[in-house]
Amino acid sequence: MSLLIKQAEAILTGLKGAEARHPGTDIRIEQGIITAIGHLDALPDEKVIEARHCVVYPAWVNTHHHLFQSLLKGEPQGLNHSLTSWLSVTPYRFRAAFDEETFRLAVRIGLVELLRSGCATVADHNYLYWPRMPFDSSAILFEEAQALGMRMVLCRGGATQSRVIEQSLPAALQPENYDDYLRDIERLVGRYHDASENSFQRIVMAPTTPLHSTTPSQLKEMAAHARHLGIKLHSHLSETVEYTDAAYGKFSSSPVEFCAEQGWIGSDVWFAHLVKLSQEEIQLLGESGTGIAHCPQSNGRLGSGIADIIALEAAGVTVSMGVDGAASNEAADMQSEAHAAWLLQRARKGMMAIPRLQGGRFEGGADAATIEDVVRWGTAGGANILGLTACGTLEVGKAADIAIYQLDDPRYFGLHDSAIAPVACAGRAHLKALLINGRCVVQDDNLANVDLHQMQADARLAVKKLQHHALA
Repeated sequence: MSLLIKQAEAILTGLKGAEARHPGTDIRIEQGIITAIGHLDALPDEKVIEARHCVVYPAWVNTHHHLFQSLLKGEPQGLNHSLTSWLSVTPYRFRAAFDEETFRLAVRIGLVELLRSGCATVADHNYLYWPRMPFDSSAILFEEAQALGMRMVLCRGGATQSRVIEQSLPAALQPENYDDYLRDIERLVGRYHDASENSFQRIVMAPTTPLHSTTPSQLKEMAAHARHLGIKLHSHLSETVEYTDAAYGKFSSSPVEFCAEQGWIGSDVWFAHLVKLSQEEIQLLGESGTGIAHCPQSNGRLGSGIADIIALEAAGVTVSMGVDGAASNEAADMQSEAHAAWLLQRARKGMMAIPRLQGGRFEGGADAATIEDVVRWGTAGGANILGLTACGTLEVGKAADIAIYQLDDPRYFGLHDSAIAPVACAGRAHLKALLINGRCVVQDDNLANVDLHQMQADARLAVKKLQHHALA
């Protein structure tokens, strides 16, 4: 049976330029694939989703998350710390407190939060691994995503050496043996990795940070091994000035130059953050086709800065968006992230404006990023980076990953252009439906078999449990 999305007020496609908005009002889906977009009449026995007063976007693709942090939102001791000290105070302090039950709950909370923002795909940079770990955090991520009908890309993090800030951690959180790390990557690839363009399960080689989590020789071997296995590469880079200090202090090169020397740039690589870059680094990233997971809210929350997405994209970098961890982003959903990306790129350019009497040429930065740019980054950009080329845009022949937003809140009343509402107006729009590969996984803001009241109660108990463990 086919499905028809009927009479949408606006359709944004995730494409560039004149194709960013489709003039049609209806989308037909057959066997999970978009087969027509335009002004369509319902077929006999065709199921219809009435989209009057709704806008339709491609489902968001989140290219960088730490789902376990969903139980660490607003943690008081780390609330006013910048990145390096925050790592010690919050995520590293609580890592040992997570058991199978709390980890699974945190993952479920994060995935539900993403789904209700219209997100179909998440690349989770999971670094909760240690020697003789009593539960399989990788398996839990895939189990929870499958139960909810989401696409999961596991960026298998971890470390084979310690940072100074980690030296005092419990023995259970010490670095993994390098050979064991590689063996686990191979296990995960054999068990889960699906290289197809419409995949629901992918594995990525993703040591937590290139500068601190492993040695240069191991990093180079990881890149070669990942390419042998046919998987992509991901990590954090240049989130703050500490990365520059560390790279020059340890390796006498910039962070991007160091990664390039180890084979860690290219079209199969993307980095989270990239806030602090020189022009030479931007050029190197662009020439190599490396990608970025732009995380504006986390970068703002930690005071790291605003990545120059416009310069990066102009240089040839593929731009995507990620929400990072909820321990540094208390609104870890893609609608909030898109809103922040739209505003902060404009603010960044505006901060560079100077008076004309001092040689200035512009007043402000309101032309820096459009709503259509942001939608493209958060959908098509992410799908391209992850290699999920069947997804990310609303086009005939693409998988039906579609978010339908119902604009019935007063924040949308009086809006002249409904198409921009889910990004421009902030907050979270009512999700009339979220389709993933044509299957409706969210309907009228509800998920089947998900009890939000029980989840809230479970989360409160889990937070108390984590707090108790961290104080012990």
